[in-house]
Amino acid sequence: MKRIGLIGGLGPEATVDYYKEIINAFKNGDRKPEYPEIIIYSVNMWEFVDMLTRQEFDVATDYLLRKIEALRQAGAEFAAISANTPHILFDRLQQKAALPLISIVEATCRRAVGKGYKKPGLFGTGFTMDATFYQQVFSKHGITVVAPEDEDKKLINNKLFTEIELGIFKNETRKLLENIIKKMVDQQQIDSIILGCTEFPLILRESSYSGIPVLNTTRIHVEEIVTYCSG
Repeated sequence: MKRIGLIGGLGPEATVDYYKEIINAFKNGDRKPEYPEIIIYSVNMWEFVDMLTRQEFDVATDYLLRKIEALRQAGAEFAAISANTPHILFDRLQQKAALPLISIVEATCRRAVGKGYKKPGLFGTGFTMDATFYQQVFSKHGITVVAPEDEDKKLINNKLFTEIELGIFKNETRKLLENIIKKMVDQQQIDSIILGCTEFPLILRESSYSGIPVLNTTRIHVEEIVTYCSG
């Protein structure tokens, strides 16, 4: 098996979920599992968020490249970032990193193509919902990715950074998110919803909402990490 490198901490709650999901993927009934070696570099989320807020994309890219290099020096044979937002910089990172990188966006796109989805909605941080990196990848396959309305984007981003990223999961916030999904189904005719922040699966745990399926980016990403690790 290849040794896994993870850039975590963006945020910490999702990093814990990634670790559990990877380990669980190697459990096989009563047989003694062979667990992979995993190296995690948990970075400072707020430091990274501040770089993006100031639009210091070169600085943020170099910041992550240093962490990927540290994973390589520690023995990782490939790497993945356990968050969607840093994939704003994925193309830059992929060009310069000394390790192969597994993209959460490409993985999610492959799943959407396989399922035949044509118009998924996108939940994420404000950075993710305002950017176009999801749209750029999905549009190559004739899939239109739809973001919420501006006011709903603000609500989602606020709940992410004041509650969910901090491990606070309120029923009223869950209901708010469910209502936004329903609104997008009714008004924008989305046929699926991308949980484009890896903290969302910690609060939106169902496989479907308002009659449409969920694309759980954590689980999809982990499946590709496990496949690459085992190959």
